[in-house]
Amino acid sequence: MTGATPLILLSNDDGVYSPGLAAAAEALAGLGELLIVAPKSQQTSTGRSYDRRNTTAVSEEWIEVAGCKVRVYAVDGTPAQAVMLALYKIASRRPSLVVAGINYGENLGSGVTISGTVGVCLEGASSFIPGLAVSVETAIEHHYHTVDTVDFTIARHWTRHFARSILACGLPPGVDILKIDVPASATHQTPWRMTRLSRQRYYLPAFPSEAEPPRQNSIGYYINVDRENLEPDSDIYAFVVDRVVSVTPLTTDLTTHTDLGDLARCLA
Repeated sequence: MTGATPLILLSNDDGVYSPGLAAAAEALAGLGELLIVAPKSQQTSTGRSYDRRNTTAVSEEWIEVAGCKVRVYAVDGTPAQAVMLALYKIASRRPSLVVAGINYGENLGSGVTISGTVGVCLEGASSFIPGLAVSVETAIEHHYHTVDTVDFTIARHWTRHFARSILACGLPPGVDILKIDVPASATHQTPWRMTRLSRQRYYLPAFPSEAEPPRQNSIGYYINVDRENLEPDSDIYAFVVDRVVSVTPLTTDLTTHTDLGDLARCLA
C-alpha cells in the first residue's frame, strides 16, 4: 500500500454493541484508519431502507476491541442511513473501503437485498466505494438477539484477508461488493470459492397463521434449501453442500444482461 493511510468505514446491522462489530474492528486493525458508524439498535433485515423519520441523530459511544476502548458513532436509524451519515456528515475524507459485519447469520441466495449487512455495502457502493460484507453461520434464534458465544476466529481471518486484498488491488470493473459467508464449521484449512448468487431463496417466511410451518421459530422465517435444484456454482451450494467459504461478487447494477435491442423489439 502506498500513499495516504486508507480510511475504512465499518458498519453493521446488528448494532454498535454487537460482538461481531468488535470482531471486525479487530480484524481490520492496522490496515488503515478505522471509522465505525453503526445503528444504535438492532436493524437486521432492513436492507438498504431508510427510516421514514429520516433521522440524523448521532451519538458517540465506546466499545471494547481486543481489550481497548474504541470510539464508535451510533446512528438512530438503519444501516444505510449510518453509511450515509458517515460519508456526508462524520468522515473527514473519503473512505477507501466499506466493511459490513461480522454479521450474525449467513446471507445467501436471492433474498440478500433484505440483508442490512448487504445494505451497508450497497449504500457505500452507490457512492462508488468498494464494499466487503462478511457473515458467519449462526443459529436463527441469534439473528436478532446476539450472544457472545459465537466464535468469530475464522470470520475475522477472512475479513482481514479480503479487506487487505481490496485495499491493495481494488475491485475489477463491474464488481462493487464482495459478499463473504463463513460456515460455522470452517477452520483455517477450509478453502474459499468464488460463487454466483443462487436464484433460490435461502430463508422462507413462517407465517403464524399456518398450522405447522416447517421449523417454526419466533424470528418468523426458516431455512429452506432445495438441494436437488441448486446451481453447483452458487453461494448456497458452496456453503450448504461443500461447506466452504463462499465469496460472491455483487454489483449495484440490477439491469438484466439480455440484449436490450431484442427486448425493445419484442415489447414493440
